[in-house]
Amino acid sequence: MSSVLSRDEAFALLKEYNKDSFHIRHAVTVEGIMKYFADKLGYADEKEFWGIVGLLHDLDFERYPDEHCIKEQEIMRERGIDERIIRATASHGYALTVDIEPVHEMEKILYATDELSGLIGACALMRPSKSVQDMELKSVKKKYKNKNFAAGCSREVIERGAEMLGWELDKLISETILAMRSCEDEYTKY
Repeated sequence: MSSVLSRDEAFALLKEYNKDSFHIRHAVTVEGIMKYFADKLGYADEKEFWGIVGLLHDLDFERYPDEHCIKEQEIMRERGIDERIIRATASHGYALTVDIEPVHEMEKILYATDELSGLIGACALMRPSKSVQDMELKSVKKKYKNKNFAAGCSREVIERGAEMLGWELDKLISETILAMRSCEDEYTKY
């Protein structure tokens, strides 16, 4: 494997460590979100790189949940994967399992949208359409306020991510809904 992976190589690595369709779907969702934001924020020339970071961000979670963002660094280093990918993927575990603070805008986007994508996805499942295509900000905000809804999605991390980006929470949620709309056809295959 080359140090900067192709999308096919990254997906094969993901599938080597993740068998559950939920985890594959989440990875593909975050890949699409990252590509959307790469385009939106002026990093179109790095779009595939951002996507690979999104695809691999939870590489170790299914097999090593207690070593999340730690074990994936070891796995990727053993394969000679680019340190930028390793750092970026690990940074989304900042203040939870690792001390790698998101610094680059890409890392901040990953940090801010990872948990939020789970919450938005849970909101979509509650809709008659089961889709984000017709979802609005107010629907997510209503569920967001209910701490028992999608309780595994940390509101603290989402809010800290918005703060890192210098965005209002409403902007982060609205943009992440749009990002998920842009890739829904892809992630619903899994």
